[in-house]
Amino acid sequence: MNITQALDTLGVTDSVLTEQSKAELDQKGYTLLPGLIGDKWLESLRRRLEKLWEEEGSLAGMEEGGEPGTRRLAALVDKGQEFDRIYTHPKILALVYKVIGRDFKLSVLNARDALPGQGHQELHTDSSDEYDGRFHACNTIWLLDDFTEENGCTRLVPGTHRAKLPGDVLKDVMAPHPEEEHLVAPAGTVAVFNSNIWHGGTINQTKGQKRRALHCYFTARENRQYLDQREYIRNETWERISPAARYILDIELS
Repeated sequence: MNITQALDTLGVTDSVLTEQSKAELDQKGYTLLPGLIGDKWLESLRRRLEKLWEEEGSLAGMEEGGEPGTRRLAALVDKGQEFDRIYTHPKILALVYKVIGRDFKLSVLNARDALPGQGHQELHTDSSDEYDGRFHACNTIWLLDDFTEENGCTRLVPGTHRAKLPGDVLKDVMAPHPEEEHLVAPAGTVAVFNSNIWHGGTINQTKGQKRRALHCYFTARENRQYLDQREYIRNETWERISPAARYILDIELS
């Protein structure tokens, strides 16, 4: 199998995208897909995450090292069928292919919930490579709760996906940027963004409001996966998912 066959099998065509989404991804470096997560699916994802947080306790997210001030989960590909559609959704894969423009694979699928008073991040990119005429990665944020100005929504600086790395340009990567836009959107929305865009989480200023989100990150196939999916895959997961999904995960048998 190759990427063309995998995408075709999963129903990925250019026709699943709107001209607005394609233009925003090109010009701003990110686009929003409101309502992509239906109500029933949204509730099932929330329930599954809360159960995993309860079961894993202090070890939650440790496959990737965790993050102080947040609730984290990692290696979600192997932790429930609720997550299968995240990394195989036709609209998501079509936008990822538009950004990367060549063969790609899933790098990581995790969850993050900034705790009250926590969650502020420096402006950063999710790619270690500066723009060199082509892009190497694409990330997605799946909003499981409303993102508001108060509960730690993501900030993005439009157009910076073709800029230098923020640490090479800014005096203070923790400070607000005059051109940043805040991802304020209802639960069920998915944000797709070029991994070179400057972005970061903000502080959860509420007294206890959840701000749960999934991150589904893809990278060009020649790159190393952030989390080696082969290391964590279980037989039951392997048997449940399709050959095309296995290709996206890069866990095909050699």
